[in-house]
Order: sequence, then C-alpha cells, then structure tokens
Amino acid sequence: MKISVRLLLAVIVMAVGLVVLLGFFIDLPVLSVLRSVFLRWAVILAAVAMLVGLFNLAAVHWRKMGSRQPGSFYSAVLLISMVVTLVIGLFFGPTSTWSLWIFNYIQVPVESSLMAVLAVVLAYASVRLLNRRINLFSIVFLATALLILVGTATIPGLEAPGLTELRAWITQVPAAGGARGILLGVALGTIATGLRVLIGTDRPYGG
Repeated sequence: MKISVRLLLAVIVMAVGLVVLLGFFIDLPVLSVLRSVFLRWAVILAAVAMLVGLFNLAAVHWRKMGSRQPGSFYSAVLLISMVVTLVIGLFFGPTSTWSLWIFNYIQVPVESSLMAVLAVVLAYASVRLLNRRINLFSIVFLATALLILVGTATIPGLEAPGLTELRAWITQVPAAGGARGILLGVALGTIATGLRVLIGTDRPYGG
C-alpha cells in the first residue's frame, strides 16, 4: 500500500507538471485552462506555506520569550512588530499611509543599514585577503570595492572627475553581467530539478 501511494503521488506530480509545461508551448484551450487552475493552486499553497512559516516563527520566538532565553528582548520586538504590521495591513491596507510610513521609515532604513554593513564587511574582507594572498583577483576585488564605496559616498572636497561614471559602468556592466550569470545558473539548476521531479527521479512529495 505504501508503494502504491508513492506511485500515485509520482503520477499526480508528473501529470500536473507536464500539463503546466505543455500549456506554455501548445495552444489548446483545455491546456490553458488547466494550466491556469494549477498555477492558481500553486499560488494558494505558497501563500499557505508562508502563513505556516510566519506562525512557526512567532511560536518559536514566543517560546523563547516565555523561557527568558538570551535575546528574548529581540524576540519580543519581533513579535510586537509582526502584530502591529499585520493589524495595519489588514485594517488599513498595504497602500495606506501607515503602511507606507512603516515601509519608508523602518523597512528602508534597516535594509540600507544592512547594505552599508555589507559594504564595510566586503572592504574588510578584501584587505584580509590581501594580507593572506596577493594576486590579481584580490587586487581587482579591493580596487572595485573601494571605487564603489568612494563613488557612492558623499565626501566633501572629494570630487574626482569621472568617478561617478566609472562606478555606474562597474555596476551596470560587469556587476550586472555577473548577477545575470548567477541567475542563469539558478534557472538551469531549477530546470534540472524540475525535470528530475517530472521524470520521478526525485520525489520530495512522497519520500
């Protein structure tokens, strides 16, 4: 019985995946309707999974705060922020004045601070890399990090000609090319994983 259930799950997953895949390439009304239905189901399941993750996160931090573990103060801040944001989003909407205020004056500054810390950490890591091993790639990495930092920051009295243009070229050409290469690798890995699920090699749905 256990083997038959696994086989049934494999057949269902393969059939749904093939229907969605064929719906993008074959112009048939039946395939288009089924593809839309299956995609809507996937969106609903993803939303439910996100809610389950949020409840699990809240439960973990609630237990941590109740047992007075180290860092429970931050757990309390997280829970309060989660409840306030959820209440404002439900009663006033995601585009209300309060929601936009939270996004503009809390979310954006926090993300900007994290990016600033990341930039400093990258510069520090490049200096440590030069101390351990000096080669062309480490020198290029350090020079690029310094150029981006100096070109982005506003330093009184330091206005080198062409620095802003050079920073824009670095971010738009080599950095964008590297990011697109990473995204292509992620896409190919996702396609390979999807094909393995479609042919039944990997079965994350039934063990």
